[in-house]
Amino acid sequence: MAVSGWLTLVFLLNTKVILCHLVEAPPKKIAIIGAGVGGSSAAYFLRQKFGHNVGIYVYEKGAIGGRLATVTVNGQQYEIGGSVIHPLNLHMQEFVKQLGLKHRKGVPEKAAIFNGDHFVFEETDWYLQDLFKLWWRYGFGLLRLQMWVEEIMEKFMRIYKYQAHGYAFSTMEEMLQSLGGERFINLTQRSVTETLQELGITQRFIDEIVTAVTRVNYGQSASIPAFVGAVAMAGVQSGLWAVEGGNKLVCSQMLESAKAHVIHTTVTSISLQQSGDKPLYQVKYENENEGGYDFYDIIVIATPLHHETTNITFSGFTPPLTPFAGQYKHIIVSVVHGYLNSSYFGFPDPKLFPFATILTVESPKLFMLSIGSICPVNITANYRRKQPQEAAVWKVFSPKPLAKEQLKTLFRSYYSVQVTDWLAYPQYNSGKGIPPIILHDNVYYLNGVEWTASAIEMSAIAAKNIALLAYSRWNQHLDMIDQKDLVHKIKTEL
Repeated sequence: MAVSGWLTLVFLLNTKVILCHLVEAPPKKIAIIGAGVGGSSAAYFLRQKFGHNVGIYVYEKGAIGGRLATVTVNGQQYEIGGSVIHPLNLHMQEFVKQLGLKHRKGVPEKAAIFNGDHFVFEETDWYLQDLFKLWWRYGFGLLRLQMWVEEIMEKFMRIYKYQAHGYAFSTMEEMLQSLGGERFINLTQRSVTETLQELGITQRFIDEIVTAVTRVNYGQSASIPAFVGAVAMAGVQSGLWAVEGGNKLVCSQMLESAKAHVIHTTVTSISLQQSGDKPLYQVKYENENEGGYDFYDIIVIATPLHHETTNITFSGFTPPLTPFAGQYKHIIVSVVHGYLNSSYFGFPDPKLFPFATILTVESPKLFMLSIGSICPVNITANYRRKQPQEAAVWKVFSPKPLAKEQLKTLFRSYYSVQVTDWLAYPQYNSGKGIPPIILHDNVYYLNGVEWTASAIEMSAIAAKNIALLAYSRWNQHLDMIDQKDLVHKIKTEL
């Protein structure tokens, strides 16, 4: 081959290598609908992926933080939304570290499970004694449950390695398949009761321990899907923590770090204005004083798109976009400042009442899901939990607002009651489908992750997945999406 031919070949090869690493011009503007933990972390991760020249606009009709919220009692703030974080929630751990926040100081407490007549289980000050009591009443149910939850968590933890290497998934099913194969898919379609029964766990353990946990975490019975049940059980493990000053600080700090423009208004519609390789979308919004619209290259919807939860309409999309099937669960949170009626729980002398948290089983006698003495979001070095005979701040979860007679049942007297009605999480039914992530070319739905399991960290994981997915799809890096056998692929890369 002539010298000029070699030079041409070398030039072409080098050009091909360069083109393989080129990226498209970044989007000019990205819209995020919702400033809860999902929307806020989406802004944070999108800024990391697309750089500083992209405008990120976050629409929020309420307070930043969404369901990470607080109420004020006597000048102190108390959590009424997502209140605990697991020690293995690595995104939340990293947020706290990078944003200069702190872990809240823990305050010891004891819990019990109430059936409407008496306590079926009471925690003591001695861990080994508690284990013996659990074994005596339930056999090896606790050990089998812990092994099951830890196996699921070990496999699910692979997501952090996948995301660290830039891999994304176009559906939650693809993500679950990559993490745990068909078994993880099955866990979203079968009830936790059925799954645990196959592990040899007794019905008594399911009815008392497992149901108490699913009621306090999701307001639902052990008929919820097994994957949600595993997340619920992880939510009562040791080492749980919260953010000093309130978990909602993570959201506001992430938005500030991302240099996001927060627009406090209600989004009313999203429409496709220009199709083609790079579509353009119009977002219309309005509030009491004015309305308006703007255009965006990418949209992330980080608020539920289900009946009863959204008023956003869509136009210009083929096929049409409509709200998804399924409902969100109403949970009433009553924050009561008062004196607990310990006699209702079998302790006539309040000084002898030892429990800070009371979970419940399913019983027609019960009108509440749980009740707990809660601590403020700022805990000083000399802080101590209120004694049982003192007025304390209690958080009551219930499926319906508490009537006056019910409040009188739970409390000898009280100074104040603050009530919040949350559409807190999906009403889970085994066999319900998981909503899609990709609604259109560059329109993504974050809150569909809640139908896999609703948790603070799940929203953060979904946010990073969408940031990676949007970046790879924008730049046509399709080899970074829905890759098979990632466990072995990443081991090879390392």
